[in-house]
Amino acid sequence: MKIVVHPQRGSYHLFFFSGGQVVATAVTELSGTGKGFRPKNYRLKSTGKRQYTNTPTKQLISELRKGDIRLTTESKNFESFLDNLQIKFSYLNACRMCLYEERVTPLKKKNAVKYGKEKICLNCAGKELKRELGYIGGLGKMSFSHMERLLELYLDLDRVLAMVQPERLDMKQTVFDRIEADAEGKTQGINELPLPPEFRDASGIERLMPVQQICVDAGLLYGKDLLVVAATASGKTFVGEMAGIKNYMENRGHMLFLVPLVALANQKFQRFSEKYGKFLDVSLQTGVSRINLPETRLRANRNINAAIVTGTYEGIDNHLRCGRRLKNIGTVVIDEVQMLEDDERGHRLDGLIVRLKHIAPQAQFIYLSATIGSPHLLAKKLNAKLVSYESRPVPLERHLIFVERKQKIPMIKKMVTEEFGKKSEKGYRGQTIIFTNARARCHVLADAVGKKAAAYHAGLTSKERRRIEKRFEKGEISAVATTAALAAGVDFPASQVIFDSLAMGIKWLTVQEFYQMMGRAGRPDFHDLGKVVVLAEPGGSYMRDSRVTEEEVALSLLKGEMEEVSPVYDDEQLSEEYVSNVIVCGGDLRALDIICGSMVGEMEPIFPVLKHEGLAEKKGGKIVLSPLAKVMAEHFIGIDRLIKIRKLIKKVKDPVKIVAELDCADDERD
Repeated sequence: MKIVVHPQRGSYHLFFFSGGQVVATAVTELSGTGKGFRPKNYRLKSTGKRQYTNTPTKQLISELRKGDIRLTTESKNFESFLDNLQIKFSYLNACRMCLYEERVTPLKKKNAVKYGKEKICLNCAGKELKRELGYIGGLGKMSFSHMERLLELYLDLDRVLAMVQPERLDMKQTVFDRIEADAEGKTQGINELPLPPEFRDASGIERLMPVQQICVDAGLLYGKDLLVVAATASGKTFVGEMAGIKNYMENRGHMLFLVPLVALANQKFQRFSEKYGKFLDVSLQTGVSRINLPETRLRANRNINAAIVTGTYEGIDNHLRCGRRLKNIGTVVIDEVQMLEDDERGHRLDGLIVRLKHIAPQAQFIYLSATIGSPHLLAKKLNAKLVSYESRPVPLERHLIFVERKQKIPMIKKMVTEEFGKKSEKGYRGQTIIFTNARARCHVLADAVGKKAAAYHAGLTSKERRRIEKRFEKGEISAVATTAALAAGVDFPASQVIFDSLAMGIKWLTVQEFYQMMGRAGRPDFHDLGKVVVLAEPGGSYMRDSRVTEEEVALSLLKGEMEEVSPVYDDEQLSEEYVSNVIVCGGDLRALDIICGSMVGEMEPIFPVLKHEGLAEKKGGKIVLSPLAKVMAEHFIGIDRLIKIRKLIKKVKDPVKIVAELDCADDERD
């Protein structure tokens, strides 16, 4: 018979095994005698019985002489007692919590879970985990399962509980995973490349980064169209600069560098002007504000024929939709090309690309993105060579913490303060981007963090945003609290990204949006490590009809894979792009078929609908648009919205009321 002895606070619990089952348990004490330690107060209980029975100590000694004795821990007194009786024994590492329930579970490498200063079995650790999670409430089944998997993976209950207990917060224990940076291979020096001397001198670059080298090897400097998919801060922008400026200075045409946001266009314009403005004309095309404020008046160079034209997608597209010609384009750089998947603007970027290809068939097209699902399929659709570089320039730690909403702000404040107090080996302070779902929340977060934090969103004036951008670049600001809508926007050199919310407005983030935002953490010229912290509220949601909760969304995003870029357009979007394509090709049916057939999203037949509404007709082998159809193109609206406007004009005379009605209709649709 195997007998397991567990010393506990001056007494000894004994477990008698027979056939692998506990058949009896006992409790005894030891007392010192002239012959050494001897048992006293020996009480025995058979399995299934409730009460212990006082039993002669001779019976205990008899059982010990016959049994296989295992001590769960060292005990000088009990060991001395056994030695005096010449009874052999050994040690057994067993789960203490199981012993309380009169079970003996040996602890081995695969089932021993760290819990405080001791180790318990995986089964008991699972029970403790469920008990602790039960106090929190709101966790969905997916989150429970995830926590159980983490427990099996880490075999560390403290580390798993650290994700749901902020008062025990230890960032070393909340790591979801870590994405390592690969060692950089050998790359060429900038002076070894066939680039104009003026450009090399002004670039500030001495040696290529890995993704830049791969692009050069793929034909970047010889006119090859490329889709470049690489992490944020891996050097994609300079890929576009090399091709565009080389093409211009070798008389192959101007460069268009196009981005999704005005703030980003302004930033690119300023940086290109500082680097290349001494020998190249740099201009900005973002459209003209309808509000006459000092910060919205034209100040930048607006020459559409400049050597380098930086602008927003819509800023350039407006020229095409109005029938204006862009001449002598040599290079088109589409930054953040994953915007093709955007529900509201993706069709416009898709249309812009094919319209630019039509007017500049000899131009080199460079598409840049940090986040694309199935990039090889998109590269095929764009007729470009894929350059995919998955490595990051700096390692990235991703943390997941389950926390109640009211606890988020104190945690964010603590993390921002700690990060700002650190300096990288390169001498830069740690700075944070806090992503949230609403502009008002940006201000709440910034005020809570303190004077060195700032709210940053599209509701600020351009002057206010530029001031924050400059202060952040100088290291004067510890954090910016911004909306998810600006995730693809301004290039803040942050070491840490915190997700206060996993929604954009009232819609959950997509995997692609999340990866885009996450990629903002860690810059090779500034930081040694990037850090992403996801604060997920158990049971939390930002919409009434959501079937999932924030902590479940967090897991889906952290584990998710991006889908193929394969947009589907409705009549509103189809009609807007169709009439814009008609304008660019002058209504020529053959050219129109080529343009529409080249779009990434499939162009379903929309002409019959336009014809029925009197907006387009065929005449002499051409498509002829009505004046209203041209208005659709110029003002970026589709047929549904146009019909609403036409109906409202007949009923309402006040233009402001018409706009209000349209906005209400859009809100209902969203």
